[in-house]
Amino acid sequence: QVQLVESGGGLVQPGGSLRLSCSASGIGFRAYDMGWYRQAPGKQRELVAAITGGGSTSYTQAAKGRFTISRDNAKNTVYLQMDSLKPEDTAVYYCNAVYIGSAYKRDYWGQGTQVTVSS
Repeated sequence: QVQLVESGGGLVQPGGSLRLSCSASGIGFRAYDMGWYRQAPGKQRELVAAITGGGSTSYTQAAKGRFTISRDNAKNTVYLQMDSLKPEDTAVYYCNAVYIGSAYKRDYWGQGTQVTVSS
């Protein structure tokens, strides 16, 4: 059974920091590209940052310079360090795991963790 479990969300003041974690089980973690997405109320889910199985990272413009994605393959965990948080970063943050093979694709989601940036 595949599980992605996010943690680390919460309430933080503008300018503060949070570190999200996503622990994966039931998958060959090293082979999966991992991503963090977010969905604010009334908006579509959007990609925030991604990291390949080999460790290459990419960020959306909103995340560049403030967020850092990383992974620990020994712990089957991906992280999102979020600094200089803004009220517009308020959203539910979701972990995503994708494997694209020659014959099939696997795509899994976590249940999400709420991040609220407010004074």
